[in-house]
Amino acid sequence: MNDNNQKVNISILVVEDDPDQRELITNILSAEQYQVQSADCVESAILLIKRHNFDVIFSDWNLGNLSGLDLLNYVKKNHPYIGFAIATAYSTVAHAVEAIQQGADDYLAKPFQRQTLLLTINKAIKSGQLKKQNQQLSQQLNEQNQLSNIVGKAACMQKVYQRINRISATDATVLILGESGTGKELCARSLHEMSSRNNKAFIAINCGAIPESLAEAELFGAEKGAFTGANTTRIGKFEAANGGTLFLDEIGELPLSLQPKLLRLLQEGTVTRLGSHHEIKLDVRVIAATHKNLEKLVQIGDFREDLFYRLNIIPITMPTLRERQEDIPQLIEHFVSLHSKRHNCPTPELEKQSYRALLDHHWPGNVRELSNRIERFVLLNDEEELISSLNSDHQNDRNNEVINFTIPSTGINWQAFERQCLAQALKQSDGNKTKAAAFLQMSYKAFLYRLEKYQLS
Repeated sequence: MNDNNQKVNISILVVEDDPDQRELITNILSAEQYQVQSADCVESAILLIKRHNFDVIFSDWNLGNLSGLDLLNYVKKNHPYIGFAIATAYSTVAHAVEAIQQGADDYLAKPFQRQTLLLTINKAIKSGQLKKQNQQLSQQLNEQNQLSNIVGKAACMQKVYQRINRISATDATVLILGESGTGKELCARSLHEMSSRNNKAFIAINCGAIPESLAEAELFGAEKGAFTGANTTRIGKFEAANGGTLFLDEIGELPLSLQPKLLRLLQEGTVTRLGSHHEIKLDVRVIAATHKNLEKLVQIGDFREDLFYRLNIIPITMPTLRERQEDIPQLIEHFVSLHSKRHNCPTPELEKQSYRALLDHHWPGNVRELSNRIERFVLLNDEEELISSLNSDHQNDRNNEVINFTIPSTGINWQAFERQCLAQALKQSDGNKTKAAAFLQMSYKAFLYRLEKYQLS
């Protein structure tokens, strides 16, 4: 895009009470292909600012009852990302200094030359653009902090971020799906932190870690004397999370006997303590997660169908690390920094070949496995041990596999077969060579060699 095309997209407001001077400035800027509007006083300027999106305001100091400084104060308060330049009489340099101190991007002493005016306008444009960029970066950093250490830029992760941003402000029930170690709890915490409930409790409970005999009292509470050993009234996790968020991890492990009570909470917003007939009204957002296929559990009768549909209002699927291999370098840097600070250790560095080995690993334990391995590396600072453990696990995985394939009695064209496997792996990975190599459990270098051998791309 050339300079003139860029100027066409720049909108400037000229505020000058002298009609001849206002026309002169407007004509100069219009001749430069800027989009220009004008006003003769502060009040008219404010009306225009409310109706239009200006990139720059160029204002005289003296504007009748109000001054350019009054306009500057309004703009800084209500539209802080608009560039602002002010013109002052040559004899009133003190006004210019005051304007700069109040936040103007530049000033121009009258009388001024055409080129000097254009330079001042250009400086105000760049200043406004810089302020917008800083605001966007600050917003991105705030969002990243709110996303509770979820790291990654892969396309599949962008979809997760978009869904979190879209539904975090609601009270909708969310079901987070994904393999173990993909970050389901981090996703739940992000939904909580970005909601209006973030100043209330976030309580996480693993449904598979509670003995079935204690699960009802743990979740819904119990009255004194409700069972042997209940010497006092016990507040359940749902009551404790009142006003906040309750995260039910591994919801597929919730006993069938308790599923109707959870369904009632989701439908009516009430719980009843064990040993009581009194319903307690609660305001709790429920987020559930599982690595299991709940629909299959419904089919075999291990999970209530009505509860499944009540939980599955908004599903979020956390991608496996195999699906987002391009995020591995960023995740490595993140975990090295995180664990170094946590354990007060020097920050170690990884060689390039180690990065490649980490990229080639299949990561059955997903992000949690990567975090654990990097934490061990930070504590031991033993790069050789890190890589050898990867190779050992990779070999064990291969040895444990069973390939259900029988060579036909007529024989096989091995090269044609191998070429077809490579081509299909590339197709299933959308052309991503790193993913395709991992899909075939082949080292990246070996995969590239075979691509070149068969002239595949």
